[in-house]
Amino acid sequence: MSRLRRFVPRLTRGRAIAACLAVIVLGAAIVVVNAGNGEPVTSESHMLTVKSGPGRDTPISLDTTLYLPESASKDHPVPAVLVAHGFGGSKDSVATDAHDLAARGYAVLAWSARGFGRSSGTISLDDPDYEVNDARGLIDYLAQRPDILQRHGDVVVGVVGGSYGGALALMLAGYDTRVDAIVPQITWNNLARAFFPESSAGGPAQGVFKSQWAGLFFGSGSGISVASVLGRGAQSKPHNDVQCGRFTQEICAIYLQAATTGRATPEAIARLEHNSPAPVLNRITAPTLLIQGQTDTLFPLAEADANARGIAAHGTPVRVAWYSGGHDSPGSDEDTLHNKQLTLQWLDHYLKGTGPDPGRSFTYSAAGGVSARNSRATTVTRQAGDYPGLHGRSSDTVALTGAPQQVANPPGSTPAAISSLPGLGSAGGLASGLSIDVPGQYATFQSRPFAQAVDVVGAPQIRVRASVATAPAREIVLYAKLYDVGADGKPSLPQGLIAPVRLPASTDLASADPVSVTLPAIAHRFEAGHRARIVLATSDQAFHNLPDPAVYTVAVAGNTVTLPLVPSSPVGGLGALWRWILLALVIAVALGVAIAVFVVRARHRRVDRSVRPGAENTPLVIEGLRKAYGDGYLAVRDVSFEVGLGQVVGLLGPNGAGKTTTLRMLMGLISPTAGEILVFGHRVSAGAPVLSRIGAFVEGSGFLPHLSGGDNLRQYWRATGRPEADAHVEEALEIAGLGAAIDRRVKAYSQGMRQRLAIAQAMLGLPDLLVLDEPTNGLDPPQIREMREVLKRYATDGRTVLVSSHLLAEVEQTCTHVVVMHKGELVASGPVEDIVGESTSVLIEVTGEDAVAAAVKTLTGMAGVSTVEANGSGLVVDLDGTARSEVVRSLVGAGVGVERIAPRRRLEDVFLALVEDK
Repeated sequence: MSRLRRFVPRLTRGRAIAACLAVIVLGAAIVVVNAGNGEPVTSESHMLTVKSGPGRDTPISLDTTLYLPESASKDHPVPAVLVAHGFGGSKDSVATDAHDLAARGYAVLAWSARGFGRSSGTISLDDPDYEVNDARGLIDYLAQRPDILQRHGDVVVGVVGGSYGGALALMLAGYDTRVDAIVPQITWNNLARAFFPESSAGGPAQGVFKSQWAGLFFGSGSGISVASVLGRGAQSKPHNDVQCGRFTQEICAIYLQAATTGRATPEAIARLEHNSPAPVLNRITAPTLLIQGQTDTLFPLAEADANARGIAAHGTPVRVAWYSGGHDSPGSDEDTLHNKQLTLQWLDHYLKGTGPDPGRSFTYSAAGGVSARNSRATTVTRQAGDYPGLHGRSSDTVALTGAPQQVANPPGSTPAAISSLPGLGSAGGLASGLSIDVPGQYATFQSRPFAQAVDVVGAPQIRVRASVATAPAREIVLYAKLYDVGADGKPSLPQGLIAPVRLPASTDLASADPVSVTLPAIAHRFEAGHRARIVLATSDQAFHNLPDPAVYTVAVAGNTVTLPLVPSSPVGGLGALWRWILLALVIAVALGVAIAVFVVRARHRRVDRSVRPGAENTPLVIEGLRKAYGDGYLAVRDVSFEVGLGQVVGLLGPNGAGKTTTLRMLMGLISPTAGEILVFGHRVSAGAPVLSRIGAFVEGSGFLPHLSGGDNLRQYWRATGRPEADAHVEEALEIAGLGAAIDRRVKAYSQGMRQRLAIAQAMLGLPDLLVLDEPTNGLDPPQIREMREVLKRYATDGRTVLVSSHLLAEVEQTCTHVVVMHKGELVASGPVEDIVGESTSVLIEVTGEDAVAAAVKTLTGMAGVSTVEANGSGLVVDLDGTARSEVVRSLVGAGVGVERIAPRRRLEDVFLALVEDK
């Protein structure tokens, strides 16, 4: 594209338009990931003869190049990918993309479609009998090669293509079940609707002819000779003597008929629909990634929407991604990289069976800033869950002001309004939002300023009424547009998109039925202080307009516009993703070096790994532990305690008590100044093998947000170098209770889910000793309660948990034992009930209808009971010589169910007393 921009100034204006359109529009390129230093690639070019035609019995020669990774062989077959070029291109147009895909381990076959390049045949516009059958013949060729992967008796093959090649990918998947995955980009669903769009609900079967795009399509290098049609009138049929270049006579006649009359015959409409994916969407079983451009006046977002709905309706996996480019613009650098990544993920998962499930999440492109590198506009990719369609997940009805207005359709529709210059949105240096409305030929209806920014994602809707105010007319054609009017009053037309509407003529506006009009789908932010403006114009140079002069009266029924809304969040863009990947690689390398250093140091120090007799079955023994820093600060002083099998031990203490320092020494992350730590009788030091029996969550987790929870766990385990079978991933996940969320990306996790994932990571390998530092940080009460159950579940089968926490009530309910530290010293340790001690005040929880009232009545006045007080679902009883068992016996005898009886004194009371004494 940069070479094209340098070349354009040397051309005349007409040649510049033709040159840029031939590349940007008709030769729309696909995108795949640049392989960088991937696998070496070889290529072989052949003129392949395949059987095609209606009965697949007519030979045709196709110019092909097969790109093979160096590893491909009979003993190591690889999946195949067909790469289809855009209209006006050839196999050379996609050579770089094909080579890069091959370097990623695919056998990639690129070819020039019939009628293009050196291939024989004539252009039939993706006819199922010709272009589609040609591609089926290419799959036959790949299926015979021993270096192409077979699965269940069929060749493993995907198809990637843009524009003309994108429609071929869809149709090939509909006609050939051997296709395993497809990535169609910026393409059509219904070719008749694409060239004869109709935006009104229940409108005529044939819309308004998109003459400018059609002229570029058919007037390209392989198209119709301009000289051959000079002087031909609208009634000249069947155009058999016209020089049609490399088009078939039937396709040539369809264009000439439409170009001269603005209409197509029913037979022509049927032919264009036949050459479309729409009729075969119900047959597509290949997982489909649809990438469509937001700046595309040829095949707008509605085409991808129709494809997505048609394929997904039959259960086939579909993902939709919108991006800032299209046939009118190449899009941002960020979007190009994002599309490449999506494509590779899709192919890797569905063809190779590697990598995580790419999911079904919908993404679109939002405006960013300006690149400091090249001064180009940047974009931000936003994600919004499953694909919401064009009507959004919700909508906002915005009031408009504007009375019915009269507008004129000039003779011959000259001058006509300009909404866009197809294909020149970026190549010609023009903004895609360029729009010129001719005074007297349009009506406006405008909203009040938005109080806050509004993100419109989808197709806005209005209702239009129109009548003929002058001489009788058979029909009315209007062009509806949604402008963004800035605070300074300057309007812009997002992506240059407009909606043509063909209406029946009425002579009375009051009696004219309102017609629902769906405007083109957009992804656009209206900033606070901006206004929405609806314009209804009578002409547009991109379309075949009505030639007869007339005056219409037009109105927006109800004076409202409905804006679709889709809640979303930024995904950070691919640049951020690569930074995360680079960071992960750095961490992995650093971890590997650290482990190696620990091992070397351990060997050279000849660390004593002998087991202390009598301690081999004790998870943790700490004796005389001391940690002093260089500035004289004593963080831990002479701490000693033991943790036994099956215990859940709470390590308590205020901030600065030395809890985290103690845990870091336990993990071998820092060395003690004095004392000893034994894990199952083995002395702990940096790199000690016994550390493999400890699972830890200390000082936060470091998950990669773009990966799923499961993939994060697997990557972490691989980094340990231990066998995958030893990870016990399923058991850890069951205990942590993440459920189906494990397959979602971490960036979508709540804080509670991240904590659960961190606990699951610590549980990998089902370590005998689990060490957790503040695992309930940031959790709400229900999540804390769930975490309590997680820890209890883990401490079964003799496993042990040591948990540092400042939530004393949770420790009291979760832990069997506690260790209390203050100012670096141990102030208490032992079973919770021993630490709490006896109390004359007890808390009794009761069950049953009116149980509290019955319990109060039973115990009031009882000998040895001084006071009885209701307390929620239970009661507080002060005992004065009566045993707890007697109290329970009396309640049960009175028919009151006793759920629990516990000392009224709380761990918090004991803790405060302990630390205050210090």
